[in-house]
Order: sequence, then C-alpha cells, then structure tokens
Amino acid sequence: MNEEQAVLDFFSKQENLPLGLSVATLMDDIRKRMNNDFWQQLLTSLEASSHIKESHWLILTTEDRNDADQLVGLHFNLNSSQEVYLRPMIEQQFLGGNWRIYFGLVWSIAPSPEHLKLPAVARLKDALNQSGLKSNESFLGWQWTNFHPRRQDFLLRFSADPQSLLEDAAKPLLSLMSVFSDALAEANASLHSAPSSKAISLDQLRSKR
Repeated sequence: MNEEQAVLDFFSKQENLPLGLSVATLMDDIRKRMNNDFWQQLLTSLEASSHIKESHWLILTTEDRNDADQLVGLHFNLNSSQEVYLRPMIEQQFLGGNWRIYFGLVWSIAPSPEHLKLPAVARLKDALNQSGLKSNESFLGWQWTNFHPRRQDFLLRFSADPQSLLEDAAKPLLSLMSVFSDALAEANASLHSAPSSKAISLDQLRSKR
C-alpha cells in the first residue's frame, strides 16, 4: 500500500473523518492565501522590472468575480484618459478541474468593428497569431502557460524558492510586452484617435475568453 492510499484509508475511517474534513478545509484556505500572495508578489516583481518602469502602464490586481477577497490575476491600465486600448494581462482560469495561468493582450472595453479594422491593430493581431497566440473577440492574442497556481508542485516551489518562480511566471508576459512593444504602442496610438465604443466591463470581457 502506498503512502497516499494509507492516508486516504486513515481519514476515511468514521472516527477520523471529522479531522480529515477539518484538515482539508484548512488546506483549502492555505492554498487560497498562497494564491493571493503569489499575485501580490508578482505585481511587486513586475513593477520593479525595468521594462515596466520605463512604460506608461499601471498594474492592478484582478479579483475573482464571485469572491472579491480572492485574486486571480493582474491587468495593466494605461496611465491616461484613453478609453479604448489594448492592455497586457496575466490571469488564472479554472479548467479541467485545475487552475491554469494564461496571458495576453485584452481590450480595455469592447472594440467596435472600426477599431478592429485599423491597420495597426490588424498588423499586431497578425503578428501575435504568427507567434502562436490565439485570438477572439475579447483578446487580440492570448496563450496558456505551464503554471498551475494551486497545484502541489507550484505551491511547494513558491514556498521554497518564490523569487525563481516569480521570475519564470513573469517571463512570458514580459517577453510579449518586449517583442511587441512598438506594435502595441502603434496600435494604441491609432485607437486613441478612433471613434469610441460602447463600454462593457473587464469581467464581461474576461468571461468571453
């Protein structure tokens, strides 16, 4: 009998079940707390990066739509009054019984057909697609990472070597922002002078991915 089966058998016994359920609840709380810590520390790490310091982006945390106390990611806002623009983001989503992190460029509000037809936006979309990123009506480009923020291997690494994990988790997004920096700036500049669009919330955009 392996160790995992022995633990399961132990806590499955009637006299041990209350303890097992209590431990499970406590571990769920620990996972959630560590999850929040990860996103808060990732925000701090990104803010300290030279690329972000030299940009006009503000980084904000993204809360779970059903639990304001639970963080699920980060999104970037332009430090300006521009309404429609493309912004970097990194977030986790529950998929196939587990949480997984993805990143990309999301619209600040729903774009109009005219926004999508702007040459600079179309060029950026094509470049993102050629780099292997997917696209849809909410995201000009997005891609999964190999990070599962509530899985055992992730949490153990975050506990043992948080700096290394934070650096690795940030790399895909920072690479995207570096490689497509000029194209993104050009697209957002063209959107600045384009007609406005009816705004919808970030939560609505996220739910359409």
